[in-house]
Amino acid sequence: MSDNNPTQAPLLDIQDLQVNFHTRRGLVRAVRNLNLSINEGETLALVGESGCGKSVTAHAITRLVPMPPGDIASGSILFRGDNLLDLSEREMRTLRGSKISMIFQEPMTSLNPVFTIGTQIAEVFRTHTNMGKKEAFEKAVELLDLVKIPAPAKRAQSYPHQLSGGMRQRAMIAMALASPEPGLMIADEPTTALDVTIQAQILQLLSELKERVGMSILLITHDMGVVAETADRVAVMYAGRKVEDAPVEELFANPQHPYAAGLLGCQPSSPQNKGAHRLESIDGSVPDLLSIGEECPFSNRCPNASDRCRAGFPEKSEAGPNHAYWCHHPISNSGVAS
Repeated sequence: MSDNNPTQAPLLDIQDLQVNFHTRRGLVRAVRNLNLSINEGETLALVGESGCGKSVTAHAITRLVPMPPGDIASGSILFRGDNLLDLSEREMRTLRGSKISMIFQEPMTSLNPVFTIGTQIAEVFRTHTNMGKKEAFEKAVELLDLVKIPAPAKRAQSYPHQLSGGMRQRAMIAMALASPEPGLMIADEPTTALDVTIQAQILQLLSELKERVGMSILLITHDMGVVAETADRVAVMYAGRKVEDAPVEELFANPQHPYAAGLLGCQPSSPQNKGAHRLESIDGSVPDLLSIGEECPFSNRCPNASDRCRAGFPEKSEAGPNHAYWCHHPISNSGVAS
C-alpha cells in the first residue's frame, strides 16, 4: 500500500519496489521496499545524496534498468492503474514518450548529434500519432516556441551542438511535451549542468508548463533550494530507502528525520540555518550498499543513533497529515538536529 491516501487514485503508485544489481562484489540493493505516489498535476521532488537510489527509481518506472546486471526483484509500479512491470517491451516503448517522458541532466547524451532539433521532436509526434512529416515538424516548432526558445523556426533547423546548454535543455523539455496527452514527466537533475541564471529559468518554465498542460512531474535532485522553488511534496531517500515524505512547506518547517534535517542545514536560506554564520554539514559518508543489512542505513552518521537503530529499520510514523517518516529517534522527540 502506498504511503499517501489522496481522495482520488494517484497517477503513479509505486508499491514495495526493490531493485537489485548483481555485481562481482555481491548483491547491491539499490532501492529497498520503496512506496511512492504522485498525484495528477503534482510535482514530487525525490531528494538525497548521489547513490541513494533516485535515478534507479526513475529507470525502474521507465523500465530502463539494465538487466543484467539490474533486477527489479519485487513490487509494482502502477501508472493509472496498470502495472508497468507487467507490460511487454513493445507496450513500454509505446508508453515512453506518449504518457511518460524523461529529461536528463545532460541533454547532449540524449539528443542525437546527426539530426536537427526539429527533426528529433517531430519524430516523437510521428511515432505516437498519425501526423505526416510536415505537420509534425510544424508542431515541433510550436513546442520550441512554447518552451521559450527564440526564433523557434530557425532553431528547429539547428543541430544539438549549435545550441547553448540552456537551449538544449529547453529542447529536451519540448521533446518531453510532444505527447498525445499530459502524463508524467521525470526530470532527473535537469538543472545541475547549467549556471544559476539558466537554472532559475528552466525551473520557472517547468512550473509554468505543468500548470498549462496539466502534467505531473517527478523531480529528481539533491538541491533543496530547487525543491523549495518547484515542488509540492518531497520524498527523502537515503541509501536506497525512503526516510521521510511530506508536503514541501511542512518538511522545511518541521523535518523529523535527522538526515532530512541535515540536508536542510546544508542550505544557506533554510529555517535550520537562519542566523547561522556557517553552513552545517553531515558528518561521515554514505555506507557501502553491499554492507547494509536490516539496520537504519543512517545509523553510522546519526548523532541520535542507538542499538535499536542498528537492530532494524524503523516502522512508519506520522508527524501530521501526509507527513510520514521512518526513524526511531525523530527530531521532535530528541530535540537534537543532525
